[in-house]
Amino acid sequence: MNTHKPNQLRAFLVALLAVLAMGLTQCQSPSDKPAAKETPPAAKTMTATPTAPESPSAGWKTAIAQVARENIPAVVHIDVTERREIANPMLPFGNDPFFRFFFNGQQPPQKFKQELRGLGTGMIIDDKGNILTNNHVVAGATEINVLLADGTEFPAKLVGTDPKTDLAVIHINADKKLPTVTFGDSDKIEVGDWVVAIGHPRGLDQTVTQGIISAKHRRGVLDPTSYQDYLQTDAAINPGNSGGPLLNLDGQVVGVNAAIASQSGGFEGIGFAIPSNMAVHVAKALIDHGKVVRGWLGVSIRDLTPKQVKSMNLAGNKGALIADVVPNSPAANAGIQKNDLVVKFQGEAVDDAAALQRRVGDTPVGDTATLTVMRDGKSMALTVTIGSQEDAMRRIAASLEDRLGVVVRPLKADEVRTYGLEAGQGVALASVDPHAPWGRPDSKRMM
Repeated sequence: MNTHKPNQLRAFLVALLAVLAMGLTQCQSPSDKPAAKETPPAAKTMTATPTAPESPSAGWKTAIAQVARENIPAVVHIDVTERREIANPMLPFGNDPFFRFFFNGQQPPQKFKQELRGLGTGMIIDDKGNILTNNHVVAGATEINVLLADGTEFPAKLVGTDPKTDLAVIHINADKKLPTVTFGDSDKIEVGDWVVAIGHPRGLDQTVTQGIISAKHRRGVLDPTSYQDYLQTDAAINPGNSGGPLLNLDGQVVGVNAAIASQSGGFEGIGFAIPSNMAVHVAKALIDHGKVVRGWLGVSIRDLTPKQVKSMNLAGNKGALIADVVPNSPAANAGIQKNDLVVKFQGEAVDDAAALQRRVGDTPVGDTATLTVMRDGKSMALTVTIGSQEDAMRRIAASLEDRLGVVVRPLKADEVRTYGLEAGQGVALASVDPHAPWGRPDSKRMM
């Protein structure tokens, strides 16, 4: 047996494998080889120490908390007390034997003292101690107390009220620097934007709720004759929230919470806030003058009906239709006529009658304004000098004196409280002509 062949075979195989290994290594071109000290950008990213990226939702998760933290100190709790005397409803029956027996033969008291208590919310709007709230929170109050978020309490006095917008300003004297809210542009808020409400519902202080803007330009919700242009929201609002702020996620006030639509008296997802642009205008007027002086045009206006849109061959129902014009009024002197359709005021489109009412009211008395009207299918521009509503009241009073023989005046504050009315309600008869219809004893008098 030849023992050299296996050894020779083994040596041959080792040599063959060495040659093959060398051949395989040389099959790669120099350009295909990775550089010893260079790493592709992708490789660098993959091999770098990983860092946790900032979550895009991190800001949204804390936005409401941030808004609350910044604004709660400027939101106040308002307690009001109203003391008044009311007529005894049983007085006409004082001579009845049963009542005389009940009162031991004495006449029943002619008046009763009544004390009403209420609460609401307000917001500090400047470092002078002025606080914006709702008119219905403080109107008629004989005592107003304000509780700040830090627990300090101050008596407040009424600066002014505006029942037409349901806004009021009260004032406190504080010996320290006060936190204030910041107002945003309510015209820029959009349906679907997130909002935050802060207030004291049912006396529960510093309550924060959130929701969205459900709709804009809600008018005629409470009083069709008032200057209402509400933002609608589904943020929870309850009794006690009135006068509190509605804020965007930048922490700016875009509305003043004022009312809810509810069958139960509590939150049902439909709340209303006065837009901040209107609130700022009214608050400034109340602080500067104690009242709001509004412009007057001297017309009766209404929205278009589908029948009128068709008969006038209009493309849509936008505009305010002139239903009547007061003689010798600013509108009459400018040439505005009945059945004119006002489509623009100062170059801006007029959507409906409420929009025209608001824009005229916000125009300073004595300013000139340009109205674009449609008359008999033609467009024309008319220039009018805005009058004041005080002028309107004087004209109405003069008309009443001519037609009915009576002179009326606004009710005084004590008269409002005595009759249990809201500010701006009712008038008093200053004088009556005995020869006029209302002056005759047999005339029927209705108010």
